[in-house]
Amino acid sequence: MNAEIAAVFVGSSIRFAAPLMLASTGELVSERAGVLNMSVEGMMLTGAFLGATGAWATGNPVVGLLAGMIGVVPIAWLQAFLSITLRANQIVTGIGINILALGGTTLAYRELFGERSSAAIPGLAHWAPPGLRAIPVIGQPVFDQVWLLYAGIAVLVLTAIMMRHTALGVALHAVGAAPRAVDQSGLSVTRLRYGAVIYSGVMAGAAGCFISIGDIHTFTEGMTNGVGYLAIAAIIFGNWKIGRTVGACVLFGAATALQFQLPMIGVQVPTALLIMLPYLLALVAVAGLIGRQTAPLALTQPFKR
Repeated sequence: MNAEIAAVFVGSSIRFAAPLMLASTGELVSERAGVLNMSVEGMMLTGAFLGATGAWATGNPVVGLLAGMIGVVPIAWLQAFLSITLRANQIVTGIGINILALGGTTLAYRELFGERSSAAIPGLAHWAPPGLRAIPVIGQPVFDQVWLLYAGIAVLVLTAIMMRHTALGVALHAVGAAPRAVDQSGLSVTRLRYGAVIYSGVMAGAAGCFISIGDIHTFTEGMTNGVGYLAIAAIIFGNWKIGRTVGACVLFGAATALQFQLPMIGVQVPTALLIMLPYLLALVAVAGLIGRQTAPLALTQPFKR
């Protein structure tokens, strides 16, 4: 593999990892607060649809991005209401919302664009940090990315600082480990968990917009293709630590990029195996074959005063 092809592979891996990173940033906060937001897949798909629709209707992809992020909030609130207020099974409710999102976006897409429409939609612009694009060989393919990727990295860093060095972060960690102690301290377990789930929804909406108006510039039915589930698997792979989770996202992104890279260099591998590879890695993570996993103690456990 020569340097040019290697640079393209690295750039593609980062691009495929970006929506995983965005979604897992919010999902990690939710899970640290004790709520497994299984509906992140449906939230991403809804964000992708609303982002594409907003960009198509206004001709402005930034408006589409805002529509995708804000429009997911009601779904996040529904997930929080079912999981926290009604104390329903978090996995069952999440999967139900995913099915609802798939059906709802498919119906709305066909009504707006037609069953086989492939209308081009205005997309988010590319950007590179000053000076990096001019680096020989690697500058253009590696650093010239959709600006939302860099915004997502900034949000990830801020989230990591918040979770590690602020009182809110300590409270979120505590509510996922010992919610009764948090309640006895005078803080509201319900409010903390609602906020975490809604934040997860906003980030999932941004991840969906990255796919539809950042990468592909169109919307297709079910276009997230399980990326939301991979974001959850990345958190397990990363043992609920933000740095390791990002590493898992990049690993999954690289596995996805191999689907396109190996045929380019003449390596003949069955296409089905390449498509399966990210999900095989996710299965390894979920099965605990990469070491001991330490989930938040109160994860998926409803709290009742």
